[in-house]
Amino acid sequence: MADLLVGHLVPLSNHVQEDASIPKIPLSRGRNSIGRNSAPSLTDKRLSRNHLSLTAAADSDADLVVEGSNPVVVTSGNDRKKLYHKESVTIRDGDIIELIPGQYIFQYRKLCGDSYKKGSNGEEKAEESSRKRLHQLECGENGSNSKRFKGEVEGKSDDGVGGRVEAIRYFRVPDDKLPQTFRLLNVQGLPPWANTSSVSIKDVIQGDILFAVLSNYMVDLDWLIPACPTVAKIPHVLVVHGEGDGTLDYMKRKKPANWILHKPPLPISFGTHHSKAMLLVYPRGVRIIVHTANLIFVDWNNKSQGLWMQDFPWKDQSNPSKGCGFENDLIDYLSALKWPEFSVNLPTLGTFNINPGFFKKFDYSSAAVRLIASVPGYHTGNNMKKWGHMKLRTVLQECTFDKEFRKSPLAYQFSSLGSLDEKWMAELAYSMSSGFSDDKTPLGPGEPRIIWPTVEDVRCSIEGYAAGNAVPSPVKNVEKDFLKKYWARWKASHTGRCRAMPHIKTFTRYSGQKLAWFLLTSANLSKAAWGALQKNNSQLMIRSYEDKSEKSDESESRRNKLVTLNWQGNRNTDSSSEVITLPVPYELPPQPYTTQDVPWSWDRRYTKKDVYGQVWPRQVQLYAAALQDS
Repeated sequence: MADLLVGHLVPLSNHVQEDASIPKIPLSRGRNSIGRNSAPSLTDKRLSRNHLSLTAAADSDADLVVEGSNPVVVTSGNDRKKLYHKESVTIRDGDIIELIPGQYIFQYRKLCGDSYKKGSNGEEKAEESSRKRLHQLECGENGSNSKRFKGEVEGKSDDGVGGRVEAIRYFRVPDDKLPQTFRLLNVQGLPPWANTSSVSIKDVIQGDILFAVLSNYMVDLDWLIPACPTVAKIPHVLVVHGEGDGTLDYMKRKKPANWILHKPPLPISFGTHHSKAMLLVYPRGVRIIVHTANLIFVDWNNKSQGLWMQDFPWKDQSNPSKGCGFENDLIDYLSALKWPEFSVNLPTLGTFNINPGFFKKFDYSSAAVRLIASVPGYHTGNNMKKWGHMKLRTVLQECTFDKEFRKSPLAYQFSSLGSLDEKWMAELAYSMSSGFSDDKTPLGPGEPRIIWPTVEDVRCSIEGYAAGNAVPSPVKNVEKDFLKKYWARWKASHTGRCRAMPHIKTFTRYSGQKLAWFLLTSANLSKAAWGALQKNNSQLMIRSYEDKSEKSDESESRRNKLVTLNWQGNRNTDSSSEVITLPVPYELPPQPYTTQDVPWSWDRRYTKKDVYGQVWPRQVQLYAAALQDS
């Protein structure tokens, strides 16, 4: 005889409405075990397989016991209570359960009784209880953050500047146009509209891949392979990484036998391999991906991130095409990585030596962007123009832009701030301001703004203070007086990402909601990443490996018009140009800091509790396994 169904756990979005995209969890009479894999959305390893038990009956309230090691939050009426291992509580119809504080939110609903009937007073009370829980999560006693948070979950900007209600909801791009834009990564726990056209790692690594190059800084094999099972089926994988010795030893023990690990040479101290890219070889061609996320759980689930990708066919060997700017950029960069050459057999295609020259076998003539990379070294002569900000300067000097971009501002957005000075900021701004208007006159200097989260942004974020671990800049770098004039707020109401702290890195020149060019990159704002001119500007010194994809409003055939999600112009006014929408996650123009705003520094002590009741500093686990225990 089947168990009697007595109720459900109904998934709720962060704006306290039923999330129909996630199945309800049925509750039978008696003891129910709820945890990881109880629903398709519950794959987070912070959830135990037996995270909590819920003993339910048809004619009474339910008893909840926390079985796992992480706390659970229950809200009943005005009472919000955090429960720890083996603590219990009685829950009533309409009560709210947060399996992880602030995340994986469910409402307990009994299957019988007036409280479950549509339009009943009980349901209205339950909804009101849910809204009270959200109100309790709204941070900030002075109401400013509360107002901003409410605006985000409703898809509204709090000041009407640069924001359009749920703008990302309307972002749709035909497959053949995807290479001309970029996409944001999914963020768990956001309202469904906020993840419109966003992607997960399974959307990127898919299909019959024959060979893959995975380039990154941090690589968590214990997360990556379960999160994307396709990657375990690829016959040949080269991982180019920046991991240290301890993690590397663990990777060597845990990696599949057909994976090759390579850490590129770092000839200058304090450099890193920080590039984030994928090259996936298929029977039909190659997929090139430039993105901003480490290969770890939090980067692909909890943060604002971006990704550009394009597929390219094999060249026609009977009539091979010439190289192009994109191909030259790619091959130059791959050559600098110096991985050990090896051979692979690709079914139906033959045996190939895998070296940088292998990637000349693909036709990149349709490339919609330019690659702008950084590699470590002291670069002189023509090599100065191949890397870092000098490469960007060279590419922009080849472009012509609309006159509205003359002396238009610049936006720098990133997640780590190096030790900077005013001389280098002027050097970088000169490169970023390069290019010419239609009448062949230089665009002229643009005034930069630095988009950077405040302490309150981090404290009230999806992750609480833990998000600050991925914004790793010390006080000595952040609190330099000359930087005060640059600070601007991370405001992302139109994409639902105010509380998803940015790990994405972007640089752009804009006029209103129009963009002259847009750069998606792994590079933070530092001399190590972009390079610094030395020896009377005759040498460019770069410490780290970085990769960047740059899209300008100029193409070989016609002028493109790059716009943000908040642009509200007419797409049909000029048939000679194509309007390309870019899902820039933050609002333009950036809003300067107020006198109350304090830029985040990760080595300060913060005693005001975050949304999880935590203070900073605290221990943050970034890898699925504790490496020292293995």
